[in-house]
Amino acid sequence: MIGRIAGRIVYHGEDHVLIDVQGVGYVVYCSDRVRAGLPGAGEATALFTDLLVREDLLQLFGFPTLVEKEWFRLLLSVQGVGAKAALAILGTLGPDGVSRALALGDWAAIKAARGIGPKTAQRVVNELKDKAPAIMAMGVVEPADTPAPEVIEVGPATAAPAPKPAAPRRSSAQAEALSALGNLGYGPSEAASAVAEAAGADPEADTASLIRAALKLLAPKG
Repeated sequence: MIGRIAGRIVYHGEDHVLIDVQGVGYVVYCSDRVRAGLPGAGEATALFTDLLVREDLLQLFGFPTLVEKEWFRLLLSVQGVGAKAALAILGTLGPDGVSRALALGDWAAIKAARGIGPKTAQRVVNELKDKAPAIMAMGVVEPADTPAPEVIEVGPATAAPAPKPAAPRRSSAQAEALSALGNLGYGPSEAASAVAEAAGADPEADTASLIRAALKLLAPKG
């Protein structure tokens, strides 16, 4: 399994980029949003990847963070959602938007992705809403678009120049708020829904603000 590649972009295609890694070119499929954020031809980049294997086809899909990669894998677990549909959903909403849509049961947001019909959108929400908190709690890692040694990371490191230290992992405010609510005894689903609603109302809120807003939403009414 190829879990991450780092190299230099050769060119941008309509739905992919070609990345040169020590003389070997890898076609990596990405959403429109991810491709738009990548540097131009000749510049260094790195992406977390997921390799899909079919009888007659191998396809490599790229993501700037591990969290986005995990959302892609989770979306693929839904019946009727293939790689193209999963990329469309992530490309339209981004990982934070997907987590909010699932936590709030907002299938209309999922339907906004190109090629996603109402039945598929409802199936995505129904099947994944209880699984969303686990990925939300992963937090966010540093984007992988900084220059890096041109190596393929597949299990043990291959012989290559000494790699740069990995960027430290840091939790997002949403993940920290979700963890705090869990420690207070709230269930994963209700905590995720409240945090998602609070984050939607104030996308720039820090952890403490999200916790306060989520607690207000969770407070008994009346």
